Order: sequence, then structure tokens, then C-alpha cells
Amino acid sequence: MANADTALFNPDLVFFDLDCDDQESFFQALHDELDKRGYIKDTWLEGITTREKNYATGLRFPSVEIAIPHTDPQHLKKPYIAVVKPKTPIHFEHMAGADDDVDAVLMINLGVQRDGGQVEVLQNLMNIFMNDEAVADIMAQDTPDGMVDTITKYFV
Repeated sequence: MANADTALFNPDLVFFDLDCDDQESFFQALHDELDKRGYIKDTWLEGITTREKNYATGLRFPSVEIAIPHTDPQHLKKPYIAVVKPKTPIHFEHMAGADDDVDAVLMINLGVQRDGGQVEVLQNLMNIFMNDEAVADIMAQDTPDGMVDTITKYFV
């Protein structure tokens, strides 16, 4: 594994076919999964919902639309990065505030606790998703272990 951030990826936090109709049900479903695994505090759901309203996280790349929602460290019990490939795309506002909203087919939820840690991870993810070959490789994964192995091999 290339760096300390890749250790935050865990097959136990990779979810395929999460059945959510919208962002609200997505955050609730993710909350339930993270909560039962002991990663988050009771304030997480309100924290991530509020942060997403204020700082949208939808991103459109040439070959994929994703979202990278994250919340502030005070809502976490321990650091993590969760990866969700939902059953149907989830609507997110575009990060740049463009009118061009995103129907995300992959969400990467950052639960990073150190100052500046989210920026470093975000930059790494942006580089990965600008690489069409990496995107194809990641989107082809259908097991938690395969997803973690594939994403982490592209981290620099």
C-alpha cells in the first residue's frame, strides 16, 4: 500500500447495491452501516447532511460521475474511508457549484481525522478518477476486497 491513507480503506466498508432513492436515504443507510461498526458518533448524520448542503461533493469526470461526501472529524469515533456503489445513481450537487448536477454511480465517504487529511485524500482521488483506465478498473470490481485492492493500487 502506497501511503497511510490507503490503510483507511477496508473491505468491511465497501457496499454494493445499497438501495437508496436519494441523498437522504443514502446518508441514512451509510449512517446505519458505519454506526453498527463503531466508526461514527451520534452527530454524524446531521454533520454530513449539513456539510453536503453547504459544500456539495458531486464530481463529473470524462468517464464517471462520483461523489466524495465527508464530514468533520468531531463526528467520528475512528477514521475510515467507505466506498459505495449503489443500486441506482444518487443525485448530488456539483462540487464546483455548477448548474450541472451529478448522478453519482460511486460514492467515497471520507472519515479522515487529521487536519488537512481530507485535502490530501481528495487530491489523490481526483487524480485517480481523471484516469479512464483506473475508472474502468474500479467500476468493474464486484467484491469488497477487489474494490479496496483496486482503489489503493492507484493511490500515490
